[in-house]
Amino acid sequence: MSDLNDPRVFFAAERTLMAWNRTGLTLMAFGFVIERFDLFVNMLAKLPASALDRGVSFWIGLAFILLGAVSSAVAVLQYRTTLKTLRPIEIPAGYWVQMGAINNVLVALLGLALTAYLFHSHS
Repeated sequence: MSDLNDPRVFFAAERTLMAWNRTGLTLMAFGFVIERFDLFVNMLAKLPASALDRGVSFWIGLAFILLGAVSSAVAVLQYRTTLKTLRPIEIPAGYWVQMGAINNVLVALLGLALTAYLFHSHS
C-alpha cells in the first residue's frame, strides 16, 4: 500500500475502521429510535395494547439496525484487506492490530441480536 515504512499508514486504516464503527453504532441507535417511535405514537393516540402491531416504523427501524450491523462487518473486511497490504515495518511492534476488528465484529453481532430481539418481541 505504501512505501513510507511509516506506522501512520496503519493508524490511518485503524481510524477509518473506528469511524465505520461509529457510523454503524449511530445507524443502529437511529434504527432503534425509529422502531420505538410507533410505540410513542400509539401511546399518544391512547390505543389499547392489542392495537400494537408491526407498522412501517418497525420495519424501517429494523432496516437501519441491520444496515448498521452490516456496515460494521464490512468495515472489518476492508480493514483486513488493508492490513494485508502493509509490511511488518508499518505496524508498531507489540501492537494488537485485531482489537479494532474484534470490536467491530462484536458491534455487528450485537446489532444482529438486537434485530432478532425486536423482531421476536413484536411476535
